[in-house]
Formats: sequence, structure tokens, C-alpha cells
Amino acid sequence: MRGSQDFQGTMFSDISLEERVPAAHPVRKLGAVVDALLATMDREFVAVYARRGRPSVPPEMLLKVPPARR
Repeated sequence: MRGSQDFQGTMFSDISLEERVPAAHPVRKLGAVVDALLATMDREFVAVYARRGRPSVPPEMLLKVPPARR
């Protein structure tokens, strides 16, 4: 069963990720392209997941892993 995205951006911090990344940062443009591409693949993702069972991690979340802290 395909899971859903439950975004909790401020769970461990008082500042959200959106506030940390500047508006003109290149990662925002890349993120918009990735979001658009994943939106077009929604049917393909739905087709490969069973309708019953435990919810999985959404494929969008697996493909958009945040970078590790340094």
C-alpha cells in the first residue's frame, strides 16, 4: 500500500527548512523540476503498489532524501 507524505518540517527545529534555504538558491529550481517530474509519474507509482497491507514510504520521499549535515 502506498504511503502518504506527512511533512513535519518543524518537528526538530524552530525554523522550517523553507526558511533556511534562500529564495534564490539553485536547489529551489532543482526541487521544482523534481516535483514536476514526480507528479507526472504518480500513475506509475500507484500501479506498482498493492491496495492492501501496511503503508510504505512514499517514493517521492525516497527520491528526495535530504542532504546529511556536515
